[in-house]
Amino acid sequence: MTTSTTKPYDAEEIEAARKLFEGPWDFVWASTKIDDLPPMVGQEIAFAGRSNVGKSSLINALTRRNALARTSHTPGRTQQLNFFRQVGHDERLTIVDMPGYGYAAVGKEKVAAWTRLIHDYLRGRANLMRVYVLIDARHGVKDVDGAVLETLDKAAVSYQVVLTKGDALKKADQQFMTEATYDEIKRRPAAFPEVLLTSSETGMGIPEFRAAIGRVLAEHG
Repeated sequence: MTTSTTKPYDAEEIEAARKLFEGPWDFVWASTKIDDLPPMVGQEIAFAGRSNVGKSSLINALTRRNALARTSHTPGRTQQLNFFRQVGHDERLTIVDMPGYGYAAVGKEKVAAWTRLIHDYLRGRANLMRVYVLIDARHGVKDVDGAVLETLDKAAVSYQVVLTKGDALKKADQQFMTEATYDEIKRRPAAFPEVLLTSSETGMGIPEFRAAIGRVLAEHG
């Protein structure tokens, strides 16, 4: 399900995006500080979201890998920037799994260090094409999400909101939350005018999400 001012994804786009993601994805790099980032290869997309929003599960669903990105029920488990790529296959695209923001079961000093790393990366990575901000469909945009969107707006970093765990909502609530989230972001200067509703459990919205990424790759290729 999408709410958007962009043209719908057709069958050809969805199939091309399926092929884009069907290769052998691998973990290639981890960075805990800004001067330890990997060399820039092709284009990068990054995944941001509150701790435990389901970033790792969504990356696994996109790439059809059960354990490419590490999942955990413990908030704050991802403590670094993790880079994934189809090594030796199609290296045009790199996926970056970012540390979750907001609550994390670690000390405030470490959370502050992660936050600096995230912000430095977002502002300084020349081949970063888009950030996908993941928001729990059961809760919508919270204040902590709004602060991140504000940061992205001020830094002029293109981002798109993706709702996760959509299967937890009834159909009418899915439509309501998608539209309410779109109303929240439609006037933000750096926000892409589309909200995607997804579920890593059922696969809802995953083909469209791949197609959205495929468009970004095509536009900047």
